[in-house]
This record gives sequence, C-alpha cells and structure tokens, in this order.
Amino acid sequence: QVQLVESGGGLVQAGGSLRLSCAASGRTFRNYAMGWFRQAPGKERQFVAAIGWNGGLTYYSDSMKGRFTISRDNAKNTVYLQMNSLKPEDTANYYCAADPSFSRFKITGSPIDYWGQGTQVTVSS
Repeated sequence: QVQLVESGGGLVQAGGSLRLSCAASGRTFRNYAMGWFRQAPGKERQFVAAIGWNGGLTYYSDSMKGRFTISRDNAKNTVYLQMNSLKPEDTANYYCAADPSFSRFKITGSPIDYWGQGTQVTVSS
C-alpha cells in the first residue's frame, strides 16, 4: 500500500501561483511514477501531469503545459506541482496518484493504483 497526502491548496487570485505537495508513505516511493489529476464540480477527472520514478520523464496535459511544472524529491518522498499563471478554470480538487507504470498516466482511463484524498484549489477572477 501507498498512502498519499496532498497539501498546498487554497484560494488564489487569477494570475497567481500555488505549489501543491504530495507526501507518500508506505512502499518505496522511487518505485512509482507519480501524477496529478484534477476534478471540477460536475466535470470528469482530468489528467494534469506525471513524472517518472527518477524525475527524468515528465508528461503534461496540453492545456497546462508551460504553466504547471511537476517535480519530485525522492529523499523526501514528495511530489510537487508548481502552478503559475492560474486561471479561474483551474479551480478544482487536485489529486495526487501513484503507479508503477509511467505509461499508464499517458493513456486516458488507465487504472492507477493509488490516490490521495485531494486538495482544493480555487482561483478567483
């Protein structure tokens, strides 16, 4: 089992920045690719970004590429999502996820092994 706990969400004005963190515990963190998803009320869950086990591979949703940056610190068992130039449409609950397979994050609908509880991000106009 892998336990994931997100933090760093909150209320921010449009154009602002937030950095989300996801702390992992349980099995060996570096054995897992990590990703971020988001879900807004009434909408389907949307992929945001993913990162390979050593940080060498990253993958982003086209709509967030250039504004969001995913990174990880294996010494701290933590993955981050730096979000810049935030827009009201970025408002959502952001979820951290872990899976042994990086490629699963690139295929819509692939089953992902572990999920966090989410952290709310609200961007005001």
